[in-house]
Amino acid sequence: MSDDTIRLATVGRILRRRGRFLAILAVVGALVGYGASLLIPPRYTATASVLLPGQWEERELVTQAEIATSSAVVDRAAATLRWRDVSGGELRDRVSAKTAEGNIIEVSGTARTPERAQQLSDRVAQKFVTFTTRIAGDSTDTEATAGVEELRQKVVQTNRRITDLADAADPGRTVEGVQARTELEKLRTALREAMKKLDEASPASNEAGMVVMDTAARPTGEAPPTRVQLIAGGALLSFLLAIVGHLAAARVSRRLRAGPEIAAALGSTLLGTVDVPGERPAHRPGDRGRVARIRRLLGIDTPWDIPPPRMSGDEDGRRIRYRRVCARLREELPAPRRLLVVVPAGDEIAGRAAERLVAEAESDPVLVAVEVPVSRPLVPDRDTECGALVVLSAGSWTAGELACVAEACTDAGHEVVGVVVAGPVRDRPTSTSGRAPQHDTPAIAVGDAARGGPA
Repeated sequence: MSDDTIRLATVGRILRRRGRFLAILAVVGALVGYGASLLIPPRYTATASVLLPGQWEERELVTQAEIATSSAVVDRAAATLRWRDVSGGELRDRVSAKTAEGNIIEVSGTARTPERAQQLSDRVAQKFVTFTTRIAGDSTDTEATAGVEELRQKVVQTNRRITDLADAADPGRTVEGVQARTELEKLRTALREAMKKLDEASPASNEAGMVVMDTAARPTGEAPPTRVQLIAGGALLSFLLAIVGHLAAARVSRRLRAGPEIAAALGSTLLGTVDVPGERPAHRPGDRGRVARIRRLLGIDTPWDIPPPRMSGDEDGRRIRYRRVCARLREELPAPRRLLVVVPAGDEIAGRAAERLVAEAESDPVLVAVEVPVSRPLVPDRDTECGALVVLSAGSWTAGELACVAEACTDAGHEVVGVVVAGPVRDRPTSTSGRAPQHDTPAIAVGDAARGGPA
């Protein structure tokens, strides 16, 4: 149950955070379905019923249904229809037959117009009855026919002999004579009933009795898949594929979300986590340019697989977190304490946290913030700084990307002295301290390297 709950919660998160993108994909899928409906012409299906009188076993009915769709029957129907744009092979693909209750075989024909569908099913049903009747007559063996006729002659002779014996018997003068005449009449009646049953049990008589119950009704609606079905199917298929794609991407994602994992990837220690209030979620890296605008339009510019922002505490609580980070830096760094604050380019949450951290430090230590593109990280060379402090948000970077940032710091002569992880929080309706947060802080300096982001 827990696994199912997690899956449902994950799907719900996808629907909430990727609703716009899923809606756009559904519309695209519907347009693809509409285009497919234009390429696939509409088709109509009509059905005619053929009655098979007498006693039939299930396997015999199945055999008759296969005969109805055989080339021998369909080719004869095609010859009478004389459709120049459709060959006999194509007609065989458009004809089907199935058994129904009551010894009925339903013959269905599919065509591009209702009139043609009606004609096709009627002609196939008629040719099926004609073909089966002819096969029944042709398959009657000559010797078997002669044997039946000989049997009839013997029955006639036997009836005559019975009549002679009855006339020769004592006409009711003795008890024995009456009994003999009675037995002879019983024998005559038995012979008549046997011949009647023999005629009724003949397979040829059953097969010759096949009739078309009724002509096929002209169809009023298209056969599936209709245009509406193709449009709805395209939209639903696109929507489901998008959901599956999001789940698969989340399963193979290697973006780090825990503070210790992030610090280990940078080869440093975690100095703390800080909160960044605001309802607007953090953008993904590389949020500038035409591609970024398209991503924002589609609603895929923010990660969906990170936990939702928790409710923020008061302003004093957030300030304490920043001041604790500054205090740890003062304890670990020798004087003069000057650090380069490295922020991944495009990480808005980390940028706002770095601005707040610079303001709370109050020049002790002196913090200089720069943005560094993660795709090709380039950190300014060391001047008077005694190290680098990396500030970033969780769930946006992989271990390989962070390792590149750490390597760039080392190449520039900076030692990564610590890591600060910033997380978005939601503001409460009112502030308990009554003081507004300090937003008029210095902006982040931009390094010489070109901006960019991971693909």
